[in-house]
Amino acid sequence: MPALPTLLLTVMVMVAFAGNSLLGRAALGRTGIDPASFTAIRVGSAALATWGLVRLRPGRSAVSGDWGSAAALMVYAGAFSFAYVQLPVGAGALLLFPAVQATMVLGGLWRGERLGPAQVAGLLLALAGLVLLVRPGAAAAGSAPPPLTPALLMIASGAAWGVYSLRGLGSADPAGATAGNFLRASVLALGLGLACHARLHLDPAGCGYAVVSGALASGPIYALWYRTMRGLRAVTAAGVQLSVPVLSALGGVVLLGEAFSLRMMAASVVILGGIALVLADRAGAKLPVKKVEMER
Repeated sequence: MPALPTLLLTVMVMVAFAGNSLLGRAALGRTGIDPASFTAIRVGSAALATWGLVRLRPGRSAVSGDWGSAAALMVYAGAFSFAYVQLPVGAGALLLFPAVQATMVLGGLWRGERLGPAQVAGLLLALAGLVLLVRPGAAAAGSAPPPLTPALLMIASGAAWGVYSLRGLGSADPAGATAGNFLRASVLALGLGLACHARLHLDPAGCGYAVVSGALASGPIYALWYRTMRGLRAVTAAGVQLSVPVLSALGGVVLLGEAFSLRMMAASVVILGGIALVLADRAGAKLPVKKVEMER
């Protein structure tokens, strides 16, 4: 069972992850900002925030990270932004985090982790809850299924975030690695902006959402996530992220006026129950069959 501080930090991170979905949808669905500009401002703000945190800490101000993690981070952020132009927040989160979960479970198994019986049951139960939530066509969004291209972009975003999270499992310096990854991703984000220069459009409210998303809900939170994962196995880290679609869908109802469904409530109970099983059963031993160096 993860220690109490790890559980509390995990809850904080999951709420911030859901907040990013809400901020992204509010900016890209309700203001005039384009997705490339939103991505560049979000990533740049996160880079400045994390770099500042690293510079302020006593005794150790170096940034680290690597281009592989930065590329995964950029794919996540860019695909996320382009998808949320059309996807409601609930539908987007429901596509994003199952892709995260699948990527991280596969990565954890490849690294030698094993699942206990209760963890298998918990993951299946949580996935069943997600199916229940998605079956009416993204319950938080209405009856129509999400459009295909944005849905595929959001799945790609989730897979990239899963890769980024897996690479963070071995980080010796979470804050320094996050700062370095965001600084590198900022260069890639500028390249995206140049590629989309003909369609760039800045909007004051959209820019504000991007800054809040980057400087508050992304950069520092991702450093915290890297630190939190020291106390979690990859499969456990994947399982807890299944709570984010629930939080995002409920936030969409309360803050963005998306439709409420009793099926959403039932699915939320099923998902959270599955996550409780994932966290409670630590019987599966971590077998270092294959070791992968994630951070140098």
